[in-house]
Amino acid sequence: MSDPRDRGGPAQPLLLVEGLRKHFPVRGGLLHRQVATVQAVDEVSFSLGKGETLGIVGESGCGKSTTARLLMRLIEPDAGEVVFDGDAVGDRHGITVNAMRRQMQMVFQDSYSSLNPRMTIAESIAYAPRMHGLSTKEGLARADDLLAQVGLTPRQYARRYPHELSGGQRQRVNIARALALEPRLVILDEAVSALDKSIEAQVLNLLSELKERFNLTYLFISHDLNVVEYVSDRVLVMYLGRVVETGSVDSIYARPRHPYTRALFASKPTLDPDRRTAEMPLTGDPPNPIDPPSGCRFRTRCAFAQPICTGLSPTLSAPLDSADSDGAHLVACHIAEAQQVRHA
Repeated sequence: MSDPRDRGGPAQPLLLVEGLRKHFPVRGGLLHRQVATVQAVDEVSFSLGKGETLGIVGESGCGKSTTARLLMRLIEPDAGEVVFDGDAVGDRHGITVNAMRRQMQMVFQDSYSSLNPRMTIAESIAYAPRMHGLSTKEGLARADDLLAQVGLTPRQYARRYPHELSGGQRQRVNIARALALEPRLVILDEAVSALDKSIEAQVLNLLSELKERFNLTYLFISHDLNVVEYVSDRVLVMYLGRVVETGSVDSIYARPRHPYTRALFASKPTLDPDRRTAEMPLTGDPPNPIDPPSGCRFRTRCAFAQPICTGLSPTLSAPLDSADSDGAHLVACHIAEAQQVRHA
């Protein structure tokens, strides 16, 4: 059954992001003047198809969570455009931020701080629907239904408070609360990273079931490469505020092209003794985002860096021998571009 809110059909991306940028000022001195700028997100662009799961991976501080908050407009971007199902967000001829938020919800990493400790579970889930016009009775009825959908018996859990639930149960409540306004897109920001592995698997299976049941689209942010491979259709790799590689999960995991992506995959823990490495795949800390390297931001940690990497910032392009038949495997690396020229 098609969604009546679907404006452009399956071919039109649900979310289109172009040139998203956010630089945070650093202030200091007696007059509290701006003395530097943290380049948290810099010219990030991607698209997200309807019914798709896009995984975003990268080291801590690469801009994953900031990107999510920019999309939700919890933080105002400095530049860039976000288009939701063909409508520019915030544009007078497009869709307002409030209207967009009804169709885009977010689940955060910390399941406890995301909930009001003074409200029962049912009240927390019913709060948003009530603010959008539902009566108290209707809102609580929706909360009971959603609790059942996420595997929590309403009679047992509806009147409890957040401190009476385990971490996995609280995250199920947060998922139910995110679904209370019947969104089309759910952003999951490290939503399972704080859970035990057994509980994590249960929540991941729940997310998969809910995606099919409610025709959802996911933006899944995580540092766990195994989880991203399990849930995602496409993957976007970020480093120091920029996208360095993107493509289908099969293509990127089978043949990563960017040196940073290769280092990430080489660092995955394994139980196979024959696949363990004695040397660290990547050394050193990421550069300071206040003063990132010129050209390619990864060049200071890259074993293949060349003089061109210092003066020219690489752009996302599709190598000719990409594993994606549609050419959607893109990489921002001069080395990959040189390989493309040699193959041409």
